[in-house]
Amino acid sequence: MSPERIVPSTPNAAFDTSSLSSQSSSLPLWDRLSTWASENKAVVYTIAGVAVVVTGAGIVYYRSDSRTGSHTVGAEADLKKRASKKERRKAKKEKDKEQAQPNPRAPEQGGQPDVKQNMPRVEADPSEDLPRIDPSTVESFSDQERKEYATKLKVAGNKAYGDKSYNEAIDLYGKAILCKPDPIFYSNRAACYNALGTWDKVVEDTSAAIALDSEYVKALNRRANAYENLERFSEALLDATASCIIDGFRNEQSVQGVERLLKKVAEAKGKAILEGKQKRLPSPTFVTNYLQSFRPRPRPEGLEDTADLREDSGKGQLRAGLAAMEKKTGDGYDAASTAFDKALELRDLDEHEAFAYNMRGTFRYLRGENADALKDLDKSVELQPSLTQSYIKRASMHLELGNREGAAEDFEKAMEHKQDDPDIYYHRAQLHFILAEFADAAKDYQKSIDLDHDFIFSHIQLGVTQYKMGSIASSMATFRRTMKKFDKMPDVYNYYGELLLDQQKYSEAIEKFETAIEMEKQTKPLGMNVLPLVNKALALFQWKQDFQEAEKLLQKALIIDPECDIAVATMAQLLLQQGKVTEALKYFERAAELSRTEGEIVNALSYAEATRTQLEVQEKYPQLANRLQGMGGLPGGGGMR
Repeated sequence: MSPERIVPSTPNAAFDTSSLSSQSSSLPLWDRLSTWASENKAVVYTIAGVAVVVTGAGIVYYRSDSRTGSHTVGAEADLKKRASKKERRKAKKEKDKEQAQPNPRAPEQGGQPDVKQNMPRVEADPSEDLPRIDPSTVESFSDQERKEYATKLKVAGNKAYGDKSYNEAIDLYGKAILCKPDPIFYSNRAACYNALGTWDKVVEDTSAAIALDSEYVKALNRRANAYENLERFSEALLDATASCIIDGFRNEQSVQGVERLLKKVAEAKGKAILEGKQKRLPSPTFVTNYLQSFRPRPRPEGLEDTADLREDSGKGQLRAGLAAMEKKTGDGYDAASTAFDKALELRDLDEHEAFAYNMRGTFRYLRGENADALKDLDKSVELQPSLTQSYIKRASMHLELGNREGAAEDFEKAMEHKQDDPDIYYHRAQLHFILAEFADAAKDYQKSIDLDHDFIFSHIQLGVTQYKMGSIASSMATFRRTMKKFDKMPDVYNYYGELLLDQQKYSEAIEKFETAIEMEKQTKPLGMNVLPLVNKALALFQWKQDFQEAEKLLQKALIIDPECDIAVATMAQLLLQQGKVTEALKYFERAAELSRTEGEIVNALSYAEATRTQLEVQEKYPQLANRLQGMGGLPGGGGMR
């Protein structure tokens, strides 16, 4: 597992361990995007009241409570102060009073028909005194008669609905519509069709209601429910989103509906992407971060550059793969992957066969071919049980697949063969960290350091863990010691800069990011890690709202590493902040294309679909644009571009 990144505290987060990834280097950036969006009230998920944060550790949902005003422009100062007990009691009383008042147009997914509050009580069946009503007779009624007849028919329809006589109610509401085409009548008839599960008819009647009253929340919710049952998830999402905006995100059921629909839309599209997705390596930044999470070791004896090996032999290809991997470039990693495949095809590997399976399994895992990767690592440990790295890598895969017990078992097996291998403790600490077991993580990081003091990431991760535990002073001291010991390593400056950025020490953070950038240029000119560039872009935005310079840095990062999903996603968010929603959508979709696992694809698509929905709401319901902007939904305050 690669080094974790510094993340803000997320007490309300819920990990979905079914999609845990060993590549955790993306954690802080995605998490910080969520914080950044929340603070600036302009992220796309404002429209849904939910932010989905893609992390290397899986899916984390951050719910924005719109009822507290967390998406209201100018509310930042008020939210920083916790309300007094007296104020909270008063607010609760007012809320209870508001909820107790009957609301004939209150939103609900399917249920009861609308009933006007001032409707007189009618004991007898009001439809008994009515003349025959059909298209041929209605024309002869006066406007007043039509109004009176429509009211009586509605009351009769409500009674029939209450008695679960849905077909009778449908007939009565239909006659009421003949007398007076009213959105409530259409919506009530849709409620009958809803009860019968006749979803096409629900869509037809709610659409008629919405055509008469475009802000009819109950009709929008009913149509969203019908669309969902018809598996027309994108259309359901649009209606549910419009309903939330009109209702000011006050209805928790509607907000949850948007969240659910976003996931369904993303899952449906994600499945299609996965089926047609060509398996390939992720960005060089991703691959490098994963590979460097293992301590560097010399090549196995017999695979040195000086060894006399034919290039067309299994051993020759294994050596060629190791040499290509050492370049730390995209082309180098592609060449290494091909060479490891070729090595096992050619065979004749002798004592290096287990190692060859280890390396092919590693690159299959990086390509997202988890099933084949597990088979390779199974074969590796079968051939050479003492090769502890195979157990560690298999544990990473088990964790990503949600098999926590399998991961723990592999760490135990690795220790049975080599109890003093520091990599075992480092990667087991990563497991504890991902699962928020920070005390256990700190113990394992320290054990890794005790066994090998010269591996930088054990020190960095110990500092990150201390920070997550709230031991800020200890964390800062750990990073200062690490910078002193590893003063020529860019990673420590980048990670320490993230810690400073999380504390809003912008000037110091940018200084550390710039140091990391310069060191990367000097030490890895052809394959530099672009994360310091991305971090600096975020810092400039947060500190000075410097969109232009932040964009330049992200563009530079994407020139160096065009497939860096973190840089792509950050660019999408930055464009969104400026109101460039159409451009942002392209980057969100690109992030989905670059994702490795189904969970990562679904999360990236959730961003894309929420962005797309914002555009569609703007186009279909232009009268909601100002209201959405008031809630912070339209970024930048400059309208759509």
